[in-house]
Amino acid sequence: MSEEGIVYVVDDDAAVRESLVWLLGSVGLRAIPFASASASAFLDRYEDNGCCCLVSDVRMPGMSGLELQKALNARGIELPLILMTAFGDVSTAVTAMKAGAVDFIEKPFNNQNMLDLINAALQADAARRKSKAAEVENAQLLARLTPQEHRVFERVAAGLSNREIGSEMDISIKTVEVHRARVMRKLEANSVAELVRFHLHNAPSGEGDGGGTGP
Repeated sequence: MSEEGIVYVVDDDAAVRESLVWLLGSVGLRAIPFASASASAFLDRYEDNGCCCLVSDVRMPGMSGLELQKALNARGIELPLILMTAFGDVSTAVTAMKAGAVDFIEKPFNNQNMLDLINAALQADAARRKSKAAEVENAQLLARLTPQEHRVFERVAAGLSNREIGSEMDISIKTVEVHRARVMRKLEANSVAELVRFHLHNAPSGEGDGGGTGP
């Protein structure tokens, strides 16, 4: 896993915090520990600075790990969370997983098992961020299309020929060709197959006659 991954550690047990910081540092991961009763402090100080995950104890003075999880969800903070506890039981684990925790581990834990969970959480967060960045970029590409170009794009992606598109839109085949070429350029596609894939992954449904607002 990249050294750029950040692991936030929230636990009121100093020995556990120090052990995790050492363990993560030994494999090139940056750990930021928070001390006793610091779940609320973590919420106040957290900033989205790139790929990261959170390892938190369940039972702590003040805000518990489950309460911290609820607060993260309420704030819309998408942060992979691994909960750990010395008092683990099935109901707590089920509650945590249903609320979005990526995993649940009991103390004392095996170091390699913990590293495996953390690496999986960081990889998942990296994939989520990459997907979100692609969505934003593709939305910007779609916004370049004029309403007419968007209608042509929808029909090309649906498999219609230039003649069929011209007939359906009541425009000449030459005009279709011009719009089609502009769509390819603006969406940075090199083939019809790429346009179809782009449409499948990005175009909103039910907008066959919709359009963008670009120039």
